[in-house]
Amino acid sequence: MELRRAAVLGGGPGGLYAARLLKLARPACDVVVYEQGEPGRTFGFGVGLAAGTQRNLAAADPDTLRDIVAAGYRHDMTLRAGGRTVRVHNDRLVGIARTELLAILQRYTEKAGVRLEFGTRPRAADLEADIVIAADGISSSTRDDGDFGTSIETGRGLYLWCGAGFALDDAVFAPAETEYGPFVTHAYPCAEGLSTFLIETDEATWRRAGFDVSTGQTAGDASDLVALHYLEQAFAETLRGHPLIGNRTRWTRFRTVRCRRWSAGRTVLLGDAAHTAHFSIGSGTKLAMEDAIGLVEALGAEDDTAAALARYEANRRPAVERMQELARRSQLWWESFPGRLSLPAERLMVAYMTRAGNVALDRFAATNPDVVGEALGQYEDAGAGGTGEVVGEAGALDGAGRSRRARGAGAGTGVTGEVAVGTGGTPGGPGDITTWVLSRSLEYAGRTFPSRVLDGPGRVTLHTISDVVSDPWDESGDAVVAAARRARAAGAGGFRFRGPPDRPAVLTRLDLAERVRTEVGGLIVVEGPAAVRDDLAAGLVSGRADLISYSEEEA
Repeated sequence: MELRRAAVLGGGPGGLYAARLLKLARPACDVVVYEQGEPGRTFGFGVGLAAGTQRNLAAADPDTLRDIVAAGYRHDMTLRAGGRTVRVHNDRLVGIARTELLAILQRYTEKAGVRLEFGTRPRAADLEADIVIAADGISSSTRDDGDFGTSIETGRGLYLWCGAGFALDDAVFAPAETEYGPFVTHAYPCAEGLSTFLIETDEATWRRAGFDVSTGQTAGDASDLVALHYLEQAFAETLRGHPLIGNRTRWTRFRTVRCRRWSAGRTVLLGDAAHTAHFSIGSGTKLAMEDAIGLVEALGAEDDTAAALARYEANRRPAVERMQELARRSQLWWESFPGRLSLPAERLMVAYMTRAGNVALDRFAATNPDVVGEALGQYEDAGAGGTGEVVGEAGALDGAGRSRRARGAGAGTGVTGEVAVGTGGTPGGPGDITTWVLSRSLEYAGRTFPSRVLDGPGRVTLHTISDVVSDPWDESGDAVVAAARRARAAGAGGFRFRGPPDRPAVLTRLDLAERVRTEVGGLIVVEGPAAVRDDLAAGLVSGRADLISYSEEEA
């Protein structure tokens, strides 16, 4: 396929990377990038690139990646909660200042022969080009002008991006309890003398703090100084006395963009213009640069533009939609974060790592055995300590009969004392962590459950919740909580959550159960097939449930 002229709208990482890769693949093609901003001026502070993204960039263009890694900061991750600091080893994670990333990409893009036009924002229809690549961001005017079947979903939580004039040692997740409610920061080093601080809160806390007023009084090109001054006191320990730095910093809600079509005619969307994924797990920069790789590969594999753009979307959409679903779950977790602050720091870290279902408990334990070992010890201690609520007579609980599945799964695996153990008597050898978790006993309201797998109904009387929701914290989730409160008031000792057997449904059921456990109380049992026992075990350690049961057809 011949391409004589290509226009790229947007000089962010995705647009620049697409332009460079296209020019390298087609030296005779005239490639121009149009960026409405001026060189050296950008919004935001840092960008994070995980190991998988780095591998993809290394395969596509090792020269730019080499300079990106050299200019970035490798760091581990820490979580601070309840007076404790928990570190997770992840030294392949690189943070880099957005200004530096753009400078590197601009340099390499121009070196490839691409022309950069700053201070201009042409419309796709006005450009004489064989292909127009729209990489003009979440507020893409190109997308809005076209027919791409766009839908935008706005989150409940509020957040703002700011920075601080020093480099943190690690990425830090830290809550701050204030007189108005909790705030939480995701902060990480991105340059010498610079860290990114992203701060989130819920709407009720935001309003109590008066930030609804300060947001309304902040001009579009200014920063919310009222919020910044307050938050630098709330996070003084993490900031080490440094002030917060604003850059058009104002409270906003995350917008998830989805498009039914990524191309129309000769125009194709890339990065945030086509899709967004919540910042807590999905990096817009990652997705945009990987889109660029996929687009250029598709253009080289097909004989005409329409076929190439269809191939690009078909190849990229599954990975993007998977990331969007993981990001959706992560977003819901962070928007409901305050309800988990009672968990010990290590168990909270396990809850964080398993929140979206893409990091299994045993995988996390393989890289961070000390953290998981301590969390499992806390889990076992809590189960042995009789920390559950006293249930009413209608709860008539009976834990008689250890689960045949837990006993069978443990046979020959070396759990429960037959292997070397770690902190708190937790498995420290080759034993099956899931089996160990499920085999722990639970002391609850004066009754003993020999394992965490409820084996058949027995004399356990629980109120069944079989509602199917997609968001446990929306109005449908509110209705479940209201019904659970009524059931508790009527004497229910706890709740059994049932529903579809597919894994996404089970993960959502665990989240719904966690909300009821936190806001209503009672013994919480989550049902699912044995095929997802690893997810169910992670839910137990993370405080999403007290017991699990297998689907009736498997019991």
